[in-house]
Amino acid sequence: MSTPWLLYGANGYTGALIAERAVAEGMRPVLAGRNGRAVGELAARLGLEHRVFDLGDPATVIENLEGMALVLHTAGPFSATSRPMLDGCIAAGVHYLDITGEIAVFEACKARDGEARRRGVVVLPGVGFDVVPSDCLARALFEALPGGVRLEMAFMALGSMSRGTLKTMIEHLGEGAQVRRRGEIQTVPAGSLVRTIELGGKPRQAMAIGWGDVSTAQHSTGIGDITVFMVLPPGQQRALRLLARLGPLLRSKAVIRGLQAIVGRLVTGPGEAVRESAHAELWAQVTAVDGSAVEGRMRTPEGYKTTVSTALACVRRVLADGAEAGYQTPSSAFGAGLVRTLSGFEIEVGPVRPPGRAAGQASAME
Repeated sequence: MSTPWLLYGANGYTGALIAERAVAEGMRPVLAGRNGRAVGELAARLGLEHRVFDLGDPATVIENLEGMALVLHTAGPFSATSRPMLDGCIAAGVHYLDITGEIAVFEACKARDGEARRRGVVVLPGVGFDVVPSDCLARALFEALPGGVRLEMAFMALGSMSRGTLKTMIEHLGEGAQVRRRGEIQTVPAGSLVRTIELGGKPRQAMAIGWGDVSTAQHSTGIGDITVFMVLPPGQQRALRLLARLGPLLRSKAVIRGLQAIVGRLVTGPGEAVRESAHAELWAQVTAVDGSAVEGRMRTPEGYKTTVSTALACVRRVLADGAEAGYQTPSSAFGAGLVRTLSGFEIEVGPVRPPGRAAGQASAME
């Protein structure tokens, strides 16, 4: 009989994809969420047990975690939902995993390390596209250059976004971009840090953003200077700079709720054809005090397809007692080699590539 685990937010775009894939792989999660009708219909279609509850009452959360070994939490925005679910998991002695990409949520989870260790609970946020691929790439580079003191990363994702992802992004539009300097997380104006990086076989302009690795990569590598860039078309970069000037307006709760309501009505998420055909590319470089550096590149499936694959891989490993209790990142829990076990992932690590050099010439695939 399989170990019981709970998939919360199962009726959301990503949660439903994970539920369907879990069943296809022979897993039997208990589905849960606050929308009884939607969760019930999905559970009936997949032949799974389900539970209906929201996160407003701590006693109700703990009651519904009874009998579970693990929770995979997929109901964002995690700035609002992570803490009550994590509170319940620690109280009930249930392992906590989620698919957040929010820096503040990673930092809040890390602050619960001691408490989780005492309860024997694994706290492993960020088991989706953010941050499994990038976290494993960062760890692989640091292992190749243990004296590294600066980490720069970039990614280019092809495809579209779900409503949940867009709603989370809207929450943070007015906050600028987060970077880590001398060990501390700092905020810089949106669009103020840009650089050109070769991705997809040609130079691309990328802009610094507040990606989850600004938090997690320090835990995984010990590096104190971290910047993450995202490749964006010039028009989108100009739009973000404009939005940066509207920061106070975009921090208004009323404006945020209004924009999220529009997203809720108009956005679903990428269809199966996009998920199967699109992909993402990542680049990273670790530099030491003496100027020596190593570079890494990774190609992954489309972002939501990646999230389904990495989340279920992490669930399986935690259920098999494959992670130490307390706060973990994907690579601190399972090592940089986690991605090498997954279909459709390619990673290379080697010397810094001269500009314009073909992708396959950098080093042999590991």
